[in-house]
Amino acid sequence: MIAVLGAGNWGTTLADLIASNGHAVRLWTRAPAQRDEVNARRTNEAAVPGLRIAEGVSATSDLGEAVRGAELVVMVIPSRGFREVSSALGEVLAPEQAVLHATKGLERESNARMSEVLLAETCARQIGVLSGPNLAAEIARRKPAGTVVASRFPHVIELARRALSCPRMMVFAGDDVLGVELAGALKNVVAIAAGAATEMDIGENAKALLVTRGLAEVTRLAVTMGANPLTLAGLAGIGDLMVTCASPRSRNHRVGAALARGERLPDILAGLGMVAEGVYAAVAARDLARAHRVEAPLLDGVYRVLYEGTGCEQALRELMTLPAGRDVARFQSAS
Repeated sequence: MIAVLGAGNWGTTLADLIASNGHAVRLWTRAPAQRDEVNARRTNEAAVPGLRIAEGVSATSDLGEAVRGAELVVMVIPSRGFREVSSALGEVLAPEQAVLHATKGLERESNARMSEVLLAETCARQIGVLSGPNLAAEIARRKPAGTVVASRFPHVIELARRALSCPRMMVFAGDDVLGVELAGALKNVVAIAAGAATEMDIGENAKALLVTRGLAEVTRLAVTMGANPLTLAGLAGIGDLMVTCASPRSRNHRVGAALARGERLPDILAGLGMVAEGVYAAVAARDLARAHRVEAPLLDGVYRVLYEGTGCEQALRELMTLPAGRDVARFQSAS
């Protein structure tokens, strides 16, 4: 049995995928109405419209019931609520249970990665991260995709592969948890810039420039913090960046587009109805870049647009007037 904690669009989609592969799944949700809808109607219309959830999924609002006896616990909780749920999970999780999280964010207050939160709040030690170019809406519609599972524990990777691998989902392995987590969180900030660029109609050349320089900044920061630079060239890096920056289905892309139209951030988030992790990751990106003395003008520009009232056109002008250094730099990991 596999537990999936979080019944948003990605959590529900993962639960359906795992159950479609023949596994029993307990899907945890805080909302009794959502629990009852899943169990009675096999739908979760607010989260994944049109999805007929596989019969192997059983929803519960009891966290202990959800994880009891699960060989793998999959955390799909937004970063802003991740520590609270992890703390509660720590009360019911057994040390031998493996935990895989699929949260592409960083904790706003501490800039901690989700694996760090799990280590602090639970007895779990066999921890992994799931990331990659995984638009939930496409996977829910049975479109083919690939993802990466990173962990220092081969057992976690094996459990994840058994749960997720099928003709429509390729599961690749890695051991660079830090790199995968940073790539998944920070690419969301670049996606906000890409959404703004699309809305401003500045052209494909300029958008390619922004996305490429954004990847360079993310890579520079991640490698300085100890990531393997090759991780940023894989599914969790370039792969996820491509889909998030190109697709209007991406939440962060939609945030950037709305900012370029002059909409206010609180109104954008209220209308989105879902979490856009890049809004919070932009704060962490600025703080981490300063702490590690890494130049990241694009990431900083997104922060200023989000939180300091800088207009998108002004931020673009400032970026375009910066001196151009070397195109490709040599990175050296802190590890």
